[in-house]
Amino acid sequence: MEPADALESEDVQSSIEIPVSQELKSTKLDKVASDRQKSYADLKRKEIKFQVGDQVFSKVSPWRKVLSVGKRGKWSPCFIGPYEVTKRVGSVAYRLPLPPKLENIHNVFHVSMLRRYKSDPSHVIAPTEVEIHSDMSYGEEPVKILARKVKQLRNKNVPLVKVLWQKHGLKRPYGSPKRS
Repeated sequence: MEPADALESEDVQSSIEIPVSQELKSTKLDKVASDRQKSYADLKRKEIKFQVGDQVFSKVSPWRKVLSVGKRGKWSPCFIGPYEVTKRVGSVAYRLPLPPKLENIHNVFHVSMLRRYKSDPSHVIAPTEVEIHSDMSYGEEPVKILARKVKQLRNKNVPLVKVLWQKHGLKRPYGSPKRS
């Protein structure tokens, strides 16, 4: 019998037969392996729930092609807000009241797109009054010279001076950190 005729005849059986017991073993091993990986993943997973009235930030990164919020590119914000949760929709979605400039975005968000806002009074920055001149400059007065140094480069010497400035009612040297 020719090989082509053997393929066409109905008497030919498949040369590979897997016993049923081996199939069951492989599915049990797959189940054990997936259960083990699920248990490792569940250790890092935490259930996040918000109450109506909670303040949350909303994630912006998936909308980069849809709209630009604030700055573009590297300096664009990751989260915007805070917004108040108005309603829970389903088990993992929440409705937020969005401002008019975001009206083209659906106002229901998955919990993975939200971050809790912990209110802190230090987040509120009080504006200071700055007197601006007609040439769009403002005045700063030097209080005293704190240090002098001459930096020596290859071909020349550069004098450096550290000055204490009177800046918007604060007295601290330029470049020094605030002390609490």
